[in-house]
Amino acid sequence: MEVWWYVMAKYEKWLTPDGLVRIGGWARDGLTDEQIAHNMGISRSTLNAWKKRFSDISDTIGKGKDVVDRQVENALLKRAMGTTTTDKMYRMVHKDDDVLDMERRRFSNAWKLKHPEASKKEIDDAAIAGVEEYKRIQQTENVHEFPPDVNAAIFWLRNRKPKSYRDQSFQQLNEAQTDKAKAEARISSHKANELEGIGHVNPLLKALAKGAQQLVPKEEEDDANTTK
Repeated sequence: MEVWWYVMAKYEKWLTPDGLVRIGGWARDGLTDEQIAHNMGISRSTLNAWKKRFSDISDTIGKGKDVVDRQVENALLKRAMGTTTTDKMYRMVHKDDDVLDMERRRFSNAWKLKHPEASKKEIDDAAIAGVEEYKRIQQTENVHEFPPDVNAAIFWLRNRKPKSYRDQSFQQLNEAQTDKAKAEARISSHKANELEGIGHVNPLLKALAKGAQQLVPKEEEDDANTTK
């Protein structure tokens, strides 16, 4: 009985804003309920009981998981369709002295209006702390293009449209593509053999050639023989 009361008393700290923020962060990080329960120092069954009893905990976990699920969906969609990323490299350079002096004077005037009682040293110190001596400038930019990923597209379609894109459908498609490739290879090989005069002549082509000879008119054949 003492253990039960101890466990139930622990939920109070997780209903505070800080506690809910921690729970939501774990959910957004992709942790499972079992892992979240472990981080909270409770069992999975206790967490399930708290989710049923306290809507703040269940809503926080649900919203956190929804965020990471959306991020995964977006990443998968980009991979399936292809995407472009840009990497930019920067370097820090010292500002021109005149530019730095102008920015600090401007800062000093604005800071003095908000702190009329401040001394000159305080104003100068505030300007030095408030205005950076260095500025960031872009040095290089690299663009990377990632083509569509077929496996990612298949995974997406199987889950989004399971009736149209089942494993059997893809298997039939792959088999049909394989059969087509084999047939085209046999045709190409046969044509090459006929052109080189090796192998067996296609009976159909032989019959067509013989039929074509029979269609030549008798007069043209005689003229051809006379010419010879």
